[in-house]
Amino acid sequence: MSNRTKPVKISSLARDVFKSFDSSVITGWQSNLAGFLSGSKSFYVLLAISSLVVLASSMTTINALNIGYRHAYNVTREIPWGILISTYVFFVVTSTGLCIVSSIGHVFGVKDFMPIAKRAVFLSIVTITAGFTVIFFEIENPFRMALYNVISPGLTSNIWWMGTLYGAYMVFMIIEYIFLLLNLHKIAMFAGLAGLLTGLAAHSNLGAIFGMLHAREFWYGPYLPIYFIVSALASGCAAVIFFTYLGYRINNEKMDKPMERSMEAVGKLCALMVAVLIFFNIWKIITGFVGGEGKQAALTAMLAGPYAFNFWVFEVLIGMLLPFTLLMYSKGKNIGMMFLASILMTTGIFMMRYDLVVIGQIVPVFHELGVKEFSQLLPYKPSFYEIMVVIAGLGITASSFLLGEKVFKGHKSDVH
Repeated sequence: MSNRTKPVKISSLARDVFKSFDSSVITGWQSNLAGFLSGSKSFYVLLAISSLVVLASSMTTINALNIGYRHAYNVTREIPWGILISTYVFFVVTSTGLCIVSSIGHVFGVKDFMPIAKRAVFLSIVTITAGFTVIFFEIENPFRMALYNVISPGLTSNIWWMGTLYGAYMVFMIIEYIFLLLNLHKIAMFAGLAGLLTGLAAHSNLGAIFGMLHAREFWYGPYLPIYFIVSALASGCAAVIFFTYLGYRINNEKMDKPMERSMEAVGKLCALMVAVLIFFNIWKIITGFVGGEGKQAALTAMLAGPYAFNFWVFEVLIGMLLPFTLLMYSKGKNIGMMFLASILMTTGIFMMRYDLVVIGQIVPVFHELGVKEFSQLLPYKPSFYEIMVVIAGLGITASSFLLGEKVFKGHKSDVH
């Protein structure tokens, strides 16, 4: 018998990785670092401000943990989900939307969407991280939750599936971005497809968490899982426009023709998604008023009660009508107008998430039973500590975006 052993064959995947990770990659990263160190004064001012915001808000939120969950936050037994849940929803919805928008080009091969792929994937990682940070401070025992999520899985729990799927989604998006940096687009495409599928599953499951709560009539039904996907795409388009515009301003660069075409395509898709959101909201109201007494009470509070200002000003005017008008008038050509529309949309969508979560709980579960103690709508107002957690999430997003723009040189992406 021969003592020779057959040479071990390296898989094509590993071979591609090693071939790509050569001296040119290291040189490119060194150049990126040098670019970061040569940023403008305004860049460093913005980075310092966002970093200080993260530091100050983090110290405050850690102090909230010492004070105690029930004392620091204004959530109660009757309204257990407050602004931290709505902010978590806001971030993960935006992350999923960024993933969907990036996959249109990078996974499905639509050429006009390819230039925004790298930045969108990077921002999807940043926003899901911010969402996890917010939910970390919302959960009373986050480490115990992470432990039991693994050792005691609740396969019949929508919340368990949400955490597991979003965890897998985050891993796939990180893998995709790494391979994009290595210019291994084919491998990154498969990682992006896996991230897209897990993200859609996680996101529709997030809608099901609300939609399957029979005791909360405002949420209950098949509407929310579908609505969450549509609103995610709208959020993702707004985020792409917002951060792409800022990215070019930060890097003192002018958009090239492929990026201008990409922004035009994203702007048109964004206008379409706003129109769909308007359609969804109209039918949500119409069908809601033929529902039960609790759902009608919640809708009345939203349309003509204590949450009417939030709905008509922030959701309808700022979140949908004005952005739709600006996007249609810009025709995808006026980037400044599209940027303004993205700011308005993001503000309105944040309030949409807040109203969705809170209004769904203000009608007491004993309301229809005629219990006098629960005949009125329940009040909720975020505490100082809750607001600081929200600011921490926004600060993490801002500082990560600024660092990413310089370290990765604007996430340049060759059309492939």
